[in-house]
Parts: sequence; structure tokens; C-alpha cells
Amino acid sequence: MGNEAIGLGAIRAGVRVVSGYPGTPSTEVLETVAKHNPGDIYVEWSVNEKAGMEVAAAAAYTGARTMVTMKQVGLNVASDPLMSLAYVGVKGGMVVMVADDPGPISSQTEQDTRCFGQFSKLPVFDPSSPEEAYEMIGDAFEYSEKYHTPVLFRPTTRICHGCASVELKERVCLPEPEGFVKDSNKWVIFPRLSNANHRMIEERNPVIGEDFSSYRFNLLHRENEESGKGIITHGINYESVMEALNGYQGVRVLKISTPNPMPEKLMLEFMDGLKEVMAVEELDSVLEQELLLLCGKHHLDVNVRGKLTRDVQSAGENSVESVRNVLEAYLGRPYIEYLEKIGAAHPVSPLPVPPLPIRPPVLCAGCPHRASFYAVKRAMEKLNRNLAQGQKPVEGIYCGDIGCYTLGNAKPLDMVDTCLCMGAGITMAQGMQRVEPDKRYFSFVGDSTFFASGLTGIVNAVYNEANLTLCILDNSTTAMTGHQPHPGTGHTMMGQVVDKIDITKVLEGIGVRNIVTVDALDLDQCVDAVLEISAKKGVGAVIFKAPCIAIVKTSKKCRIVEDKCVNCRTCINEIGCPALVLDGDMVRIDAGLCNGCGLCGQICTVEAIEPVDEGC
Repeated sequence: MGNEAIGLGAIRAGVRVVSGYPGTPSTEVLETVAKHNPGDIYVEWSVNEKAGMEVAAAAAYTGARTMVTMKQVGLNVASDPLMSLAYVGVKGGMVVMVADDPGPISSQTEQDTRCFGQFSKLPVFDPSSPEEAYEMIGDAFEYSEKYHTPVLFRPTTRICHGCASVELKERVCLPEPEGFVKDSNKWVIFPRLSNANHRMIEERNPVIGEDFSSYRFNLLHRENEESGKGIITHGINYESVMEALNGYQGVRVLKISTPNPMPEKLMLEFMDGLKEVMAVEELDSVLEQELLLLCGKHHLDVNVRGKLTRDVQSAGENSVESVRNVLEAYLGRPYIEYLEKIGAAHPVSPLPVPPLPIRPPVLCAGCPHRASFYAVKRAMEKLNRNLAQGQKPVEGIYCGDIGCYTLGNAKPLDMVDTCLCMGAGITMAQGMQRVEPDKRYFSFVGDSTFFASGLTGIVNAVYNEANLTLCILDNSTTAMTGHQPHPGTGHTMMGQVVDKIDITKVLEGIGVRNIVTVDALDLDQCVDAVLEISAKKGVGAVIFKAPCIAIVKTSKKCRIVEDKCVNCRTCINEIGCPALVLDGDMVRIDAGLCNGCGLCGQICTVEAIEPVDEGC
């Protein structure tokens, strides 16, 4: 897999410290380094991306090669240290591995890290295949050391999760790091130093761009019979372009693997003699805009097309099919006739293909988060049922977060009213409460996210005397990204058993006075706890504890007692568990999906669901 290639490439390049925070599609890079650690590499899942960035940067100050991994939205969290680090620089090679997610397939945004490279004035490497990524990560370390700067390494989902055969090479033999050498004029960022270093960066980057013009993975394809048209592309889009061209020789193609600083000399060579250029890229119009700047700077009469001219889709993931459509419109009849001649133009399926079913993501059968959301929902329903006549119903506002528990938004639960970014549910509840204080506010956060980005919001709530109920869904893992450890699990990525950081004690230390821990799968206990805590002023917390069903296996199941079931479908309509299915007109429990959590049995009004132990 591409992520494995990147991790193995980093090991081969002599990386000594690897930190990061899990996030699809980047996660497997760090996990690969940990799995294949030859014994001299320190690897950690940091509390968040900012912490990971600073750990890797400090290690690079000593002269060691370091890498920090994250996804594109994680770069936002790490941007504070990164922007300063761009000015301060590094001694050992430092690679900031940021995986972008066109689509987006598993992200909140379609951010383009190439733009962040321009913003931070840092070099960017953009691989087009797993094989190239394996080689390029080593180049990234070398350029980082050559120019004493961190560099961004930007694969996308199709590179990260694509597979290829990669020939592994021997590990590079590097001298021991020199160690940290004190120099306040170098390592302590002051305005005067920042001003001088900014000037240095502006002078340095054109030199790097000149260097990149001869970089081995920036490829210029010239053809004998050219039409005066060119295609500029990058990353996985290069593979799509070459597959769509399928040997067609009437167009010049340039692949840009280092989009910042742009290899201006190579791009000018590419445009020499061309009348028109199509920029085929995801996600932003980075190459297209750079060509427009070069045309203006050098007074070139070249028609530049791409996203800005609406020839290429402005958002989303490109494909071979979408790229072929772009090229047909761009290259015209000669290209189409060529494809027809070789039998490659729009192959027609011999049978009609039905549309794919829509499969929205859902909480797993037996997921304790479903029970936690449902308990809060039941608590608010119970509160309003018990109001005295004439009292106004109390509205609950449910602020969600990033993770498995975002899926609490799906019906029939419908328990996520907002979701912005990691940790924001805690602070968003505070903002809304200042305008509409008569509502009850619930902030949902997972145990991993609590440590990653929840603490600041909780401190803010306590300090500013907000009224909200913090619902911590503690399933003892980082489930959404593949069950990575975090400070509350009691072990590290290096395999060390450490003291668990107790969420209750952390909350007490912050100043949260009303804290209750409940079994997430005990519905009555959870409902009572929510009613108790949410009725009190200030910041309260209900910690819903139950392990993720993917890490704790059980032989317990639930089954329908057919002679009791009245087919009211309350179980299906209330919680929407995937294990509850209709067989004709009757409700059944899919034993292959059921985890035996027992939530359905607790809500069945006729006691027609009972637990069984298939291990007995």
C-alpha cells in the first residue's frame, strides 16, 4: 500500500523520530514505521497534530531525520508551530507527511496542501504512485537538509491506499546526529530574526525552484507530432492522464511533482511553442494559476485552461473517465479517432449496470455510542413528559464532534445538531448558550478526542461559567481511524505499558464538579445520570463507558421471542441497529451482526427480546 511504501521509504532514508496523529488516509504511514522498526526509531502517537509537529521539529533541531504524519485537516491544528518553523528552519531533515483527501472520502474538507505549501513558503513533494512515493520520501529528507527547512510531503487518498509492487532497497547509513547546539540567534524566534529569515526564504525559494527544474520526478513528455497543445498535471492525476491518452502522441505532457516552489525553468521549457495548455489537477487550481502568472511575467501568448475556465471539475475527485472526457473536448477529433482506432474509446458494457445502492455510514451493531445517544434522547423526552401543566418544553441542543460518534446524526437517533471540527462541540455549545440560555446543551466527545482537542474547550467553559453537559463517549480506543492508543488506554505506540490518564481526575483538576460515570449499555442508569447532571448549573460531565465492539469480542447475542413479539417495530424505529432486520413482516435479529449489547431488549415494550450465549 502507498502508506506502507512511504513508511518503509522513511525507514530506508534513516528517519530517527516519527510522531503524528491518526487520520484517514494518513494513518498507516506511522503504523508501518512502528511495525518494521529496526529498533533505533522512536515512534509515538502524539496527543494531537500540534504536539506531533513540535516533537518532530525539536528532534530535527538535533540533526536527526524526523517525520510527522497527519491528514489535511490535521495540518490546521499543526499550523501554528509549522508557520514559525518555516522561519526558524531545521538542522536534520524533517518531512511533514500530510495526506489530502479529494472527494472528500473520509474528511470534513477538500483542502489542498499544495496551497498550504505556498502559504507557508515550504517545499512540497507530490508523488504520483506508491513506487514513486517510496523513492520520493528519501528525496524529501535530502532537500530538507540541503536547504535547512521542513518540507511537505503530500500524497492523496488514491496514493495512500493504492497498492503496487515496490522494490525495497538497503537502508541509508547516516552518521549519528550532532545533537542540539545552543544558539539563541538560531532557535529562538524574535521579530528581528523573523524579518531576516523571511527575506532569506524569499531569496532561497527561487533557488529551490531552479533545483526542482531538474528533479528526477518532474517529467516532461515531448512527442514528435505535436498539435501545439499541452497538458500539465500532478500526483495521481498524471496516472489518469497517461491512461486516458493511451499512447496518443499529439500532445505534450508535463508532470509536476514539486508544486512549491514551482520549477519555473522547466515550466517555461514545457510551454515553449505551445498555443494552449490544459491543467488537469485536484483539488485547487494551483498549476493553472502558476501558468497564468508565468504567462503574464514572460509575456507568453498561451491560452491556459483548467478549473478556472470550468474545463475541469472545480471540486471532487478526478477519475480516468472524467479526465478522458476533458481530453476529448480539449484535443478534439484527432484524439477521439485515435481512441476509436485502437478500440479504447468509451467501452460499452454488454449488460446494463444497475446503480450502486446508497450506503451511508452507520454506527456498528452493538456500538455503545448508539446507547449513549439514545439515553440522552430518552432523558430529554422523560424531562418534558414530567413537566407541570403549562410549563414550556425544554429543547435539547446536541453538539457533536469528529469520530464514530458523528454518526449519531443518522435517523432514527438524529442526535447531532452541529459538527464543525475536533473539539468544537464543547465550545459551540457555549456560544449558542450565550444567545439562547433557556435550552439544554449537550457536547458529545470521544475519549481520544477529549485528550486531543477537548481540554481547551472544557477549561473555557469552566472559566467562563457556562452551563452544559459534557457527554464523554469512552470506548477505550481511537475507533474511527483503526484503534490507535491514546493517553487513556495505558499503552503507547512503542509497546510500553504506562499509567492511564484518568479522565475523571483530569475533569476534577480542571474544575468540573459534577461528574458521573455510567455503563453506556445500562439504559436506565444512563437516563437517570443525564437527568441529574443536566439539571445542575455549570459544567457537568457524564462519562459513558463501554468498550468498542471491534476490540472486545463476545459470544453473547440477542434473539426475538416469537410468541411474545407483537411486531410493533419499536426496536427498529427507536435505535436503528443494523442487526435488527425485517424478514417479510417480522422483525429478526441478524446473529452475524448482533453483539449482544442488549439495548434493544431494554426498549422492547413487551419483553420479546432476550439475551443468549452462543458460547455455552
